[in-house]
Amino acid sequence: IAAAANAWARGAAALPKPWQPQKPVLPVEGMRNILITSALPYVNNVPHLGNIIGCVLSADTFARYCRLRNWNTLYVCGTDEYGTATETKALEEGLTPQEICNKYHAIHADIYSWFDISFDYFGRTTTPHQTRIAQDIFRRLLARGFLLEDTVEQLCCESCQRFLADRFVEGTCPFCSYGEARGDQCDKCGKLINAVELKNPQCKLCRSVPVVKATRHLFLDLPKLEEQLEPWLEQSLARGDWTPNARYITRSWIRDGLKPRCITRDLKWGTPVPLDGFQDKVFYVWFDAPIGYLSITANYTQHWERWWKNPQQ
Repeated sequence: IAAAANAWARGAAALPKPWQPQKPVLPVEGMRNILITSALPYVNNVPHLGNIIGCVLSADTFARYCRLRNWNTLYVCGTDEYGTATETKALEEGLTPQEICNKYHAIHADIYSWFDISFDYFGRTTTPHQTRIAQDIFRRLLARGFLLEDTVEQLCCESCQRFLADRFVEGTCPFCSYGEARGDQCDKCGKLINAVELKNPQCKLCRSVPVVKATRHLFLDLPKLEEQLEPWLEQSLARGDWTPNARYITRSWIRDGLKPRCITRDLKWGTPVPLDGFQDKVFYVWFDAPIGYLSITANYTQHWERWWKNPQQ
């Protein structure tokens, strides 16, 4: 209180001059460097107040606070544009997935600009940088033995002549009996689901009953990481400010044992898989989309690694 009263008595002239970062904003030796990201909003809708409050507003508030503290701050975000949600919207509107992305990216950018959200850069995930970085991470995982190949049973709609990934199939959750579970998870009980486990599955496009067929896919070998993950997780839970929900879900995954996680899909819209025998597949959006934070920064500056591979600053 005494320090605040003293600062007030000295007046505004005694305050430090506002920090004016270089453009592009890059880490500066000896300064506190802050990188802020908002959860990437899906590109297949028009944002409303709930999206802004739940997605970008808290990060914007923090970014403004950091700048007022004269911390060197970069705040990036962008639209998440791959995945079945985009394909579904494209079918609804009679457009191509790329046209849907172009249309709704512009709408998102305009709305956030109208609300004066203080992004340093608002990008998107359908860029050459996204493809390059995602495929590079994939190749590194492959070279280090963290990927598995397996044949899986998958739902196929014979009417639409396509395998049904994620949002293209709907049915009853085998765990809690929720009637609108998707092909990758149940939004009611939170459990991960393989689409073939759904009861009473239906193709969301034509409402016909799909059949089960075999197809080859690639998996992250998560069990291989379990030994390293557990001690790291205990330290992180002790030091970090995890929400009760995050703690519960994470502990339940560890308790039940990590399972290999499929990272490819039989779709056309997505980042191509750069491996012989898998050229007709794309990466699963939850493998691909988090890499968007890196690629959006790379679209902002060629020196993006100074933010993402620079723990010293």
